[in-house]
Amino acid sequence: MIDAAERAVQYPSLARRTYLNTAAEGIPPACVAEALATYAADKQLGMDGRVLHERQWNALREAAGGLFGLEASEIGICSCASEAFNLAALALQLGDRDEVVISDLDFPAGATPWIQESSAAKARLWKAREGGLRVDDLVPLLGPRTRLVTVSLVSFYNGFMLPLREVVDAVRRHSDALVAVDVTQAAGRVPLHLEGVDLVVSSTHKWLLGSHGGGLVGVPSRRAAEWTVPAGGWFHLANAFDADRFEKAVTKPGAASFSVGMPNYPAVYAVNAAVRFVRAIGVEAIHAHAQPLTEACLEAVAAEDVELLTPREPEHLAGILAFRHPHAEAIHRLLHERDIHIMAHAGRLRVAIHGYNTEEDVERLVRGLRDALVSVG
Repeated sequence: MIDAAERAVQYPSLARRTYLNTAAEGIPPACVAEALATYAADKQLGMDGRVLHERQWNALREAAGGLFGLEASEIGICSCASEAFNLAALALQLGDRDEVVISDLDFPAGATPWIQESSAAKARLWKAREGGLRVDDLVPLLGPRTRLVTVSLVSFYNGFMLPLREVVDAVRRHSDALVAVDVTQAAGRVPLHLEGVDLVVSSTHKWLLGSHGGGLVGVPSRRAAEWTVPAGGWFHLANAFDADRFEKAVTKPGAASFSVGMPNYPAVYAVNAAVRFVRAIGVEAIHAHAQPLTEACLEAVAAEDVELLTPREPEHLAGILAFRHPHAEAIHRLLHERDIHIMAHAGRLRVAIHGYNTEEDVERLVRGLRDALVSVG
């Protein structure tokens, strides 16, 4: 993706380690630290800094719109994906005759608002089969009561990449439901084709290479009425300081309604720099570089004595691969001792390969994994 010299400048922390855990935490390029320093300098201006903060806010909405295939006016910014989904639930105001489809490959953020005791709607579970979500299994869950289908484009659990176009088509044929897509594990790593999607949500501290405290929300203007959040606050209100402000609260429609209070401007600066960095390189270029590494890593891992959790079909592979082993924690510890960083959780090991990774990173992982498997017997 970038040559060795540029990699050393942008990612000095990667000089002596193999980092393959972007699905948990991305490594920000140097420009993100510079953006945070710029925020600090602008904040020193006091109220005069608000003008500069607003410029960064608007620039991030423009950059994120380009990433999602939306206009800047269709982008909202909140604090994280979890907040976005909770606000989405507030917007829909579902009743006890409504149904929501969630999946067992989703991160909790997108699924749990609909299974809280306070949620009146019935949640129906789309279960993975052989590591993937099959559209044939979705269709029986759809019907006249289905109000929402919420899915992750790429699963945090095993890296399965959803056939999104097929999912949207099936939802349209068999229900009048909205489609919400969490692109946290995809944005910045694979090209996004989000045509027909009604709500887009992404965290910013993983593949987008930004900071914590950011949440990007995309609401196409055609769906602004459905996704208008009736929350208290001020930043998202059209009449926050008008004469009638203590008589009624008028929410700005659509994406703007997801920004309910004072923006987290440090994150805005950081994420704006990160998204622009990613877009300057090009997600297509990142994908072209990282995908062969991911495929080679998957094949090498599959050849070992592990239980592969990631489907091997190329069309369902993004940047993540996962596998299980009875001694997962010990393997993780042995790899970490060699400065090879992956994720381990409940017997599952997860590898994430981004544009800053190299062929040498994959080779080191494979060698380390083989040695660790021998060590644990």
